[in-house]
Amino acid sequence: MALPFDLRALSVFVTVVEQGSFSAAARVQHTAQSAVSQTIAGLERRLDTPLFHRQDRRIALTPEGEVLLEHARQLLTQADAAQLAMSELKGLVKGEVRIGIPSMLGSYYLPPLLMGFKSSHPGIQLTVIEAGARRLQGLIAERKLDLGIIVDDKDGPEMERHPLLTEEMVVCVPSEHHFAERNSVRPQDFFAETLVLFQDGYFHREFVDQMAERLNMRPDIAFQSNLIPLTKAIVRQGFGITTFLRRVIDEPGLKAVSFDPPTWLTLSLAWQHGSYLSRAERAFIDYAIAHSNFL
Repeated sequence: MALPFDLRALSVFVTVVEQGSFSAAARVQHTAQSAVSQTIAGLERRLDTPLFHRQDRRIALTPEGEVLLEHARQLLTQADAAQLAMSELKGLVKGEVRIGIPSMLGSYYLPPLLMGFKSSHPGIQLTVIEAGARRLQGLIAERKLDLGIIVDDKDGPEMERHPLLTEEMVVCVPSEHHFAERNSVRPQDFFAETLVLFQDGYFHREFVDQMAERLNMRPDIAFQSNLIPLTKAIVRQGFGITTFLRRVIDEPGLKAVSFDPPTWLTLSLAWQHGSYLSRAERAFIDYAIAHSNFL
């Protein structure tokens, strides 16, 4: 029985969807726009159904196209895994590990782990992708990212996880702030202050939003920034306070104060449940687990 499509046609189809137009897909595929159009037309003809609504140079998926997109992505991911598996049977190793890391962890917690792995495996390229923890969970679930460091919670998608470290989330204030001499700060008192917070999608912001929701309080947010040095400068100048993992508050002019009661987050290395992992990726997982006590 002849298949109604091939992997190349599916790849073109997915690229058109992700790029939003035939012309943009042609640039990504390094081919002519007419070739992309012919490929999609052939795919629609073999499936006997339209995949796109076309109007005024804009395209949108039909319901049939939505269904095909889900299966196409799965098939392309499985094809990549199969090719990698066959290569490794010949003794080849994927030379890159892509790992997603929230900026707070990448700057203050993981450099020794990453540098240690690179020293032990000099032939493997490490690519670090910075994003919010929730976004990383989505990229792993969509198989667009191999590994990621996430915050353990009950709301995330199912995936394989291995805890790396548990760290305290604390209040960060300037040294002259009236909280600075306290041993702890109640969440209610924290929300009575002007705040400097990360944007949505980062575990730092999600932590604060969940705490505010539990208390039925609305945060007074003066600044939103994902840049840790900028956030520290704003806090140091007295324009607001924030929360960080304790190790991040490591410089003069700032003080770390525990919440009352203390709050701890577990940070884990995660990957897609049941996904194929290359030798390089497995080597990184094994190294991270073996050295997590040193973080």
